[in-house]
Amino acid sequence: QVQLVESGGGLVQAGGSLKLSCAASGRTFGNYVMGWFRQAPGKEREFVARISWSGGITYYADSVKGRFTISRDNAKNTVYLQMNSLKPEDTAVYYCAAGLVTTAWDYWGQGTQVTVSS
Repeated sequence: QVQLVESGGGLVQAGGSLKLSCAASGRTFGNYVMGWFRQAPGKEREFVARISWSGGITYYADSVKGRFTISRDNAKNTVYLQMNSLKPEDTAVYYCAAGLVTTAWDYWGQGTQVTVSS
């Protein structure tokens, strides 16, 4: 079992930055691929970014590529999402997730709200 707790959300103006954190507890964090997803009001949850267990491989949705950076610190059991040049359309609840493979996310956090004002 892995427990995930996100933090760092908030209200920011367009063009601003936020850094989300996701602290993991439970089984060995370093075994898991970690990902960030988001869900805007009235929309389905969508993939944002993921990072390999070692941190050496990252992948981003086209909508955030060049603006968001995912990273992890396995010593701290934490994954981060640095979000720059935020846009109003980035407004959503952001969730982190953990999985042994990228095609199956086994554990989810409770989400943190990000609101970008225009």
